Amino acid sequence: MEQYATALLYAIPFFIILLILEIGYGQFVKDQKHKLLDSVSSISSGLTNVIKDSLGLGLIIFSYPYLRDTLALTEINATWAVWLVAFIAIDFAGYWNHRLSHHINVFWNQHVIHHSSEEFNLACALRQPISNLVGYFALLLLPAALLGVPAKVIAILAPIHLFAQFWYHTQHIGKLGWFEYLFVTPSQHRVHHAINPEYIDKNLGQILSVWDRWFGTFQEELEEVPPQYGVLKPAATWNPFLINFQHFWRLAVDAWRTRNAWDKIRIWFMPTGWRPADVKEKYPYTVISDVYNYEKYHTEATPWFKGYILLQMLVTLALLMFMFYNFSAIGYQGLLLYGGFLFLAIFGYSSLMDRQRYALYVEVARAAAGFIFIYLSGDWFGMNSYFAEAGLVLQFYFIITLGAAVYFTFFEKETVSSNLAV
Repeated sequence: MEQYATALLYAIPFFIILLILEIGYGQFVKDQKHKLLDSVSSISSGLTNVIKDSLGLGLIIFSYPYLRDTLALTEINATWAVWLVAFIAIDFAGYWNHRLSHHINVFWNQHVIHHSSEEFNLACALRQPISNLVGYFALLLLPAALLGVPAKVIAILAPIHLFAQFWYHTQHIGKLGWFEYLFVTPSQHRVHHAINPEYIDKNLGQILSVWDRWFGTFQEELEEVPPQYGVLKPAATWNPFLINFQHFWRLAVDAWRTRNAWDKIRIWFMPTGWRPADVKEKYPYTVISDVYNYEKYHTEATPWFKGYILLQMLVTLALLMFMFYNFSAIGYQGLLLYGGFLFLAIFGYSSLMDRQRYALYVEVARAAAGFIFIYLSGDWFGMNSYFAEAGLVLQFYFIITLGAAVYFTFFEKETVSSNLAV
């Protein structure tokens, strides 16, 4: 976990720089693909994901080292061959994991957040899950385990393979000629994120595009079919926690409501979107039928509100980077407390983005918890050793959080429709 946190110290600034470049380019060519609240929601989703993963929250059914030590039939000795086989094995496993996520109800829950943005940009790439609490990916790496690929090689390549999928989440790069025949490109991935009937569940590859061509899931981006983004049952919230579990909640409610005992079980493993007949008839869902004519989710936001939300996200990002920088010094119990505070921060300001009244109570609780912690410890997880006035600065930040929550809830007058997430 500490190695992962160290890797993120370098990766996160790189991602942020690319995001700034994309936003700047969009402004320069007068073709902006970012909307502030949507991008803040996307980035915040990424923050929740890296907090969860760095803290090791989840249950691993089978670990790759266990499978390799138990099942290896041989061992590859050539260094170049080890890395090549490992890369192909990871990408092959990634294709099938991705395909399962699109085709089985319970697995879709952990992937839907990645598709939930109704925009398509580099921030969208950061919409990664916290709902993947049961780890089974190692089972898809059986070919690598049988060939004896060392666990260390998989551990090094896996995050690189994930980070390498960031760049093609953009609308500013067109088709790339011969490159399209081997690798996943922005054009191919625009198809993947689209909700047009022609594009649904296509282009599931992660780095190599050959798997889609071999297994019948490839679709070219068509000039006459401009991609429209999001999911057919819109998330209707900026809150990444709600997006992460709303599909699971719907499945649970449907399983409870149906009178058919077999349907209560099989709903979890049926194709994505399948519902028991009796529940579907009595409790219909509204889905997008015309992908070119529907109202995207939005909440009213003044420039002051947008600036405040951006400030909250940047402060949360800065606190996260401090956590990664002092990962071992904070200690695991301290990290759990720290991670819980960051989760609460993201839940609070993203609920405020949704203009939910309960956001006020979350923010009051967060500010109070921050004051109490600094009062009892006299510090903020060792930050005073780097900056003597850190505690005072953070107390001032909590005062701003408290005051802004009250102001934006009671005094900033906006006409806002209440959009329920579930």
